[in-house]
Amino acid sequence: MTAINRIAEEGPIAEAEALNDRLAGLDLAGRLSLVSGLGGRVVFTTSLGIEDQVITAEIGTHRLPIDIATLQTGRLFAETLSLIDETESQYDIHIHRFEPEKADIDAYAAQYGLNGFYESVEARHACCGMRKLKPLARALEGAAIWVTGLRRGQSANRAETPFAEYDAERHLLKVNPLADWDLEAIKAFVSANGVPVNPLHARGYPSIGCEPCTRAIKPGEPERAGRWWWEQDETRECGLHVAEEAAAIAAQ
Repeated sequence: MTAINRIAEEGPIAEAEALNDRLAGLDLAGRLSLVSGLGGRVVFTTSLGIEDQVITAEIGTHRLPIDIATLQTGRLFAETLSLIDETESQYDIHIHRFEPEKADIDAYAAQYGLNGFYESVEARHACCGMRKLKPLARALEGAAIWVTGLRRGQSANRAETPFAEYDAERHLLKVNPLADWDLEAIKAFVSANGVPVNPLHARGYPSIGCEPCTRAIKPGEPERAGRWWWEQDETRECGLHVAEEAAAIAAQ
């Protein structure tokens, strides 16, 4: 990073640190309300997982000016697709769908095969790149703030998740309003507020992604153990929340 770039980022980084401190003292509704009033377009990206449903419920119930988007990868579970429609109906909201480009799918299949992600980490990252990262880039176009459902308890890789941080690759503030919530608090909120959730959660799927890449977890396994389970790297991610992956997509 050059000195000029470093100076340019000092402002947003300081802003994120100040916002992080403010969010720490608020409840979820307060956090989302504060963020939605900061100015600029705010986008919440949801995978329709249980924590994301909690955030969606708060946005819909309080009619907050936050755009809701989901990455409809083309390989989602049928239960997830049904939940999109159910959630829109219950909260009278619109969830924007962002899909991969057909040309990208065809190019991937030609190089790796449709299910080539099982064969190598490189192929799996390429699949996540064209089905998730490139659609995410479109979802976040023009956004000043990106809201996510990241929680510290999801995995060791996410244990230090802040409430707010500056995403230098995407040049926006990234807000994680559930960073300090554990799974029991999530479930209690869902039960108390009648939040619709994916039925796969009750079948042993605490973290749900694309159908070919997600399995139920075994007793005692971490929440995200069922994602890309054939890979050995315990910190494995799809790249949505990894700066290096975002930079690679931006370069394309």
